[in-house]
This record gives sequence, structure tokens and C-alpha cells, in this order.
Amino acid sequence: MSYRLYLGPATAEDLKPSERGGALFKEFRLLDDAIQFARHLERKDRVALLLEGDDGTRMNRREIAVATQNY
Repeated sequence: MSYRLYLGPATAEDLKPSERGGALFKEFRLLDDAIQFARHLERKDRVALLLEGDDGTRMNRREIAVATQNY
């Protein structure tokens, strides 16, 4: 299983799934690791724009933000 976390500057617009082709991403084996990294990004003036997993998981920027606060 793998999860792709698409990244961008804090000022970036939401990333639509159709726009992810040229976007920077980091891949994780575990969902928890992806959420932890998204939380880390917030402290670096970066933001997680989209999270997608091979299992069908899909979280937009707002859903990721909620998940990082609950982590």
C-alpha cells in the first residue's frame, strides 16, 4: 500500500486530482506517516494539498488539516 501526499506553498490553491501530474509529492507506506509529515509541513510554511492512497483514500487540503489537528 502507498499514499501520495502532494505538497505546495502555504499560499497555493487547492490541487484538483486532474492537476496532480506536475505537482511535487512524497510517497509513504503508512497513512499515519503521511499525516505526520503533513503536520510537519505546517511548521515550514508549506501545506499538504492532496492525499491519495492506493486503497482509494482521498483527502483534500481541508480534510488533511482536520486530520493533522486530531493527530
